[in-house]
Amino acid sequence: MQETNKILLTKDDMTNPAVVPEWVIHEYNTFHQIVTNDTFPCYFGMKAEKKGELRYAYITKEDWSNLPNAVEEFLMLFVEPPYVRHGLFVFVEPEEEKNDIDLYRKRFWEILQYLHENDKQKWPDNKPKDPEHYLWDFHFGGEPIFVFGNAPAYKQRKTRNLGNSLILGFQPRKIFEGLEGTQKGGIMSREKVRKRVEKWDKLPKHPDISHFGDPDHNEWKQFFIGDDVEPIQGECPFQYKGQ
Repeated sequence: MQETNKILLTKDDMTNPAVVPEWVIHEYNTFHQIVTNDTFPCYFGMKAEKKGELRYAYITKEDWSNLPNAVEEFLMLFVEPPYVRHGLFVFVEPEEEKNDIDLYRKRFWEILQYLHENDKQKWPDNKPKDPEHYLWDFHFGGEPIFVFGNAPAYKQRKTRNLGNSLILGFQPRKIFEGLEGTQKGGIMSREKVRKRVEKWDKLPKHPDISHFGDPDHNEWKQFFIGDDVEPIQGECPFQYKGQ
């Protein structure tokens, strides 16, 4: 019998049938094997997974209601410094048949929209609400968060394929302190990771990948990049709920 009161999950929870359903165990094991591979490009993620610093949640295709609480609980880990570089990975129940990138992207933005519409805290007054503004960032609980999508439809960008689930990664901006876009440490770290990504994917860096604060860049476009080298066209699906 599964425990129903655990929302924010640890590494041990993700393989415990008393806590999570069978599909979560299966998808987590695939995720773990990929992310802990010695050649996996994101060594921050690899290190955090090995040390048990990542946190997890899951949602079914029909029920997303525990997600806002899971993100709230996750953000409580960052109330006081020093900040451990925790990341949150949300597993979505797999589709019965694998779909194309467009479907997973659509689902990704629907989930973020749902999260936004169920946010108990107000969007900060001094932060852009329009995703076309170069300083726009996704906010939840008053905190800026970088969110990125991973899906089984990625065939070329293998670093974004972590199993049969659509998986949303959440990284609060706080964990990037000292690694910001214009900081020397941030530039060096990004370049190292990007070179490793290019080697894994056998593709050049996606044209929509940049750093936060780049005036020629839209942050939302790197939340769910294409499986190619073509810039994303069109407007962001996200709508600020006050509109």
